[in-house]
Amino acid sequence: MSENVVHLHKNKSTDPDQAPAAALTVVADAPAKPVPLWVRSGHAIRRIAADERTKTAGRLTVRHSMYVVNGGRIMGRRAWDGRTAARYERMLRAAEAAGNYEVAAEWEERGQAYRAARHKRRMDLLEAPVDMARSAVAGVGIGMGGLIGLGVVLAAANKDGSLILTPLMAVVEFLALLITIVQVVWGPLVTLSPLLGLLALWEVGRRAQAAPYWALPDNVRNGEGEPITPSIVIKALRDLGVAPLRNAIKDMGDAGAGMLGPIRIAGCGVEVDVTLPSGVSTDEVQRRRRKLAENLTRHEHEVFISIPPAARTVRLWVADSGALDEPIGPSPLVTDESFTFDYAKRKVPWGQDLRGDAAGLSLYQRHLLITGLSNQGKTAALRALALTAAFDRRVEFRIADLKGAGDWAMFDGLATVLIQGPTDDHVIEATEMVEGLVAEMERRLQAPPGTKFNPLVGIVDEEQVAFMCPIKDEDKRPYGGSKAVSRFFMAVRKINNQGRAVDVLMWQGTQDPTDQNLPKLVREGAHTRASLALGTESQSRMALGDKAVDGGASPHLLRPGLDKGTLVISSDGIEIPQGQSSITVRTHYISTEDATEIAERAKALRDGVTTLRVVERGERRDPLADIASVLGDAKRVLTQDVLNRLSRVSEDAYGGWTFADLTRVLDGTGAEPYKSHGRMVIDRERVSRALTNRGDDGSASVSE
Repeated sequence: MSENVVHLHKNKSTDPDQAPAAALTVVADAPAKPVPLWVRSGHAIRRIAADERTKTAGRLTVRHSMYVVNGGRIMGRRAWDGRTAARYERMLRAAEAAGNYEVAAEWEERGQAYRAARHKRRMDLLEAPVDMARSAVAGVGIGMGGLIGLGVVLAAANKDGSLILTPLMAVVEFLALLITIVQVVWGPLVTLSPLLGLLALWEVGRRAQAAPYWALPDNVRNGEGEPITPSIVIKALRDLGVAPLRNAIKDMGDAGAGMLGPIRIAGCGVEVDVTLPSGVSTDEVQRRRRKLAENLTRHEHEVFISIPPAARTVRLWVADSGALDEPIGPSPLVTDESFTFDYAKRKVPWGQDLRGDAAGLSLYQRHLLITGLSNQGKTAALRALALTAAFDRRVEFRIADLKGAGDWAMFDGLATVLIQGPTDDHVIEATEMVEGLVAEMERRLQAPPGTKFNPLVGIVDEEQVAFMCPIKDEDKRPYGGSKAVSRFFMAVRKINNQGRAVDVLMWQGTQDPTDQNLPKLVREGAHTRASLALGTESQSRMALGDKAVDGGASPHLLRPGLDKGTLVISSDGIEIPQGQSSITVRTHYISTEDATEIAERAKALRDGVTTLRVVERGERRDPLADIASVLGDAKRVLTQDVLNRLSRVSEDAYGGWTFADLTRVLDGTGAEPYKSHGRMVIDRERVSRALTNRGDDGSASVSE
């Protein structure tokens, strides 16, 4: 048996299928050329120069060096102005360029007076050496004589002749001591004086920020916290885009500094009066508020322009950067538990203006409208006014909150009517409430002349819900809408037209105004119109009126969310700077919890108010229980007042009631009306006793 041998490793040289390997020639790479030293140095220098640390160090070096250089220039100019008439010449040219020739003549007179005084000083200097020599000789002689005389007195007193020269020698020794001190201090003083001088120049330059713009600190270059200086104001005005203003500044010898009054601290910013040159109107500057603010490195809402009493002058108020984004302090209603209020004489401490001054609003006989976008603080601002007025016990409130989120719940026990809810039924009740105000207004208008009435304030919050309501009554008259057939619209119009005369007032709060949800005739009836942030200029005109917006009112420029509670107000009930049509106020925020506590304090000032609330329509009513509820905490109530309150509880059930109907329900209960001081009244305790003692079938019900 033959044996097969398999060779696993073949001999390459004998393998017929293996081609001979090709010969490979390996060529070594040519050695790289060395990079020249100047190229490597250039790359290194470029990397170092581009490094942020190098840039920071360079800016720091240039900045502080230029502080010293420009500080010396500033001090030199001050010295030159102090020793020459250059200041007067500069002011004279500035006044001439501004067209103010009376001021120019005044500066010319001052310059002449300065030159005459300087000439006299120079003539006096010619005689000064002789006078100084005479004075020195006389002074030395008198001094030595006095010292020797003092020595004679000492010698005579002590009977010692050696004391005659003692005072003179004491003075000589003192002078020797001073010379010694000067010799010791003189060397270091001479060494340090250049350094002290440089430090003084550096401080002058630093205060003036006298360095190239690119070398200034980051916060200054970014406009954050940049102080308002005369040069910055002039530069902002020069770059405003008003050719006559730019040319006048260019022609002024002082580069426009003569236009500015002193820069004064005003609240959380500064203000300065600018006298405009001839040919430039104040309106041209007011129309460019945004550009002026950007030139001053501020946001538009941080710069305000008003017209002071002086002719051809604008007053600029510039807020500290970011100051208006900080919250203001709490309301006095929160901090002062002894707070009191007089509706007719005092103003509501509503907030602060942008200068940081307290802003007070008078409510006396003024209809009110507050509007704005949703969630900007409208209800809080309106509620703050009502809470303040509640501290005058004469003021009666009837409130319809057509949002129904509980924002007005604390007025339960303060308001005589409180409606809370967004449904059509709530709109119907709100309409009937406003119509009740109209009825009360007409009753007061028919009263004898001179009759005094307590203030009656009707408040409708989220009023757009009422205007947009599509429901109609049984006579096919719509509750909502903006036409003459609308019940809500006509009731509000009547109050706006005549309510003020008899202290029946309408306060309205609405959001996102349009012609549909805030008709023209309604909004123009308000004496005080205020707006939070809005979306468009057309909405601003609806909220505040064309005159206010044309005069600069711009609630559409407020920042939604960031400017919550900030109102632009047009009213004669608040102090508005001269020349302006509106004022911007940052209102104090009163939370719902604080509002509840404040309302409790206001309730303590009153005898007790029964709040009539909305019930579901179609509910069967209990007349005796309703009579008990409207009596509230009062011991006895006039029968006419009981009828009025019952009609507000349910117009359908009690609107047509007479005194006979009231007597019929109470007859036989022991709570019948009786006379007190000549007028028919109903006793609360008797009604309460009758309600407690009656049987299950003791009183009929009235169905709505």
